[in-house]
This record gives sequence, structure tokens and C-alpha cells, in this order.
Amino acid sequence: MGVVYKAVDSRLGRTAAIKILSAAALNADRERRFVQEAKAASSLNHPNIVTIYDIDTQEIDGASLPYIAMEYVAGDTLDHLIGRKGLRIRDVLKYAVQIADALAAAHAAGIVHRDLKPSNVIVTPQGVVKILDFGLAKLSEPEGADAYAETVHGEGSPLTEEGTILGTVAYMSPEQADGKKVDTRSDVFSFGSVLYEMATGQRRQCSIKIPNLRPKRWRRSLQNSIESLGVA
Repeated sequence: MGVVYKAVDSRLGRTAAIKILSAAALNADRERRFVQEAKAASSLNHPNIVTIYDIDTQEIDGASLPYIAMEYVAGDTLDHLIGRKGLRIRDVLKYAVQIADALAAAHAAGIVHRDLKPSNVIVTPQGVVKILDFGLAKLSEPEGADAYAETVHGEGSPLTEEGTILGTVAYMSPEQADGKKVDTRSDVFSFGSVLYEMATGQRRQCSIKIPNLRPKRWRRSLQNSIESLGVA
């Protein structure tokens, strides 16, 4: 949703990452989600969640562009680290524990990420995991559907109809893809899909098309991923 640049804070002398919502992509909904990302992530203080420094706007060529200044994290995202046969089991467990800990902190604060996937998880050269991109995050709600939720169909175009959710289909929980009420369990489902991919090197197979999902088949895939780790 944005373009990220490596930058240097001239006053503090620290390296930072600047995420800019380009003018071409600027609209009311994307700007709302952009601000939402900054607010959600900045409310969390956890070693495995990227730190937000500031959010502001900058006049460029007469256009007011919003930007987020955040912690610069050197490393590679999981989608670049996972090979065809997956990661070593010790690395799978090392990264999984950190991801789970970060999600637990977010959930304890009432925040659901809603788009957990390998490309939103970066690993530093020291093996420290950082969860990125809270652009789809939402506060947990005790009741009622999310009237502003969105989804993406197979061609990748957003559908902005009420009761649907934007996210990445391969890692969505059935209820999220079906536009139903989403809570922390949806993140747990996505985490299971990421865990499966880390362990096997294969993306969880799903021939189900939205909205005709079959939850039992999704649950079997998740169960297989757990059993592949020998923890079932």
C-alpha cells in the first residue's frame, strides 16, 4: 500500500525507514488504513513488532503526502528465507516462538493484525523476528461485523463491499475470507499457515474459492502443519 525508503534522522543520527503513501495511490480509504497502521503499531511496545517513530504529512509538488517514520530493520523477510524444503526445524521453532509472542502482545492490547504472512515478517541477521505492516489491523470488537472490511479476489483487485475483508487469501482464516466477524483466532489461523510454510517450504494448498470456503478442509491443512512439527 506504500513505498518504503531507508533514511537517516538528521537530528538524532539514527537510521529509519520512511513509508510513504504515494499520490497515485492516495484516496480516503487508503489514507485511513495508512493512519490506522501507524496508530495500531505505535500502541504496541514489543521487541518483535516494528517500532513507529512518527506519522506526519509532507508537501511534495503541491500534494500533501502522509508518511510513517519507523524503525529500520536490516534483514530478510521470511518469504525470501524459506527455501523449497523449508527452514531448519530449530529455525522454524525459533522464529515461531517470536511470532507467537508478538501476536500475543498485540492480542492482549486488543489488536488483530489480519494480514500475517511471510512477507510481513522480517528476520534480522541475529535471528530476531519483527512483524511488519499493521495496515489492516483492527481493534477486537465484542460483537458486530466490520462494516468497513474488504477482501481481494483471485485477480488481486479489492472488493469494498460491506462484510468482506482485505488480506492475502492463502493465509486467511475461513471466517475472514467469508466476511464474517474476525477476532484473534484469525491471526492464529494465519500463523498456522505461516508455520506450515516455514516447516515444509510449501504454501498451504487451497483450491477453495471465495466465498465458497470449506472450513473442514482448512482445518485439516492446519492440523497437518502441526503434525509435521511433531507437536500434535
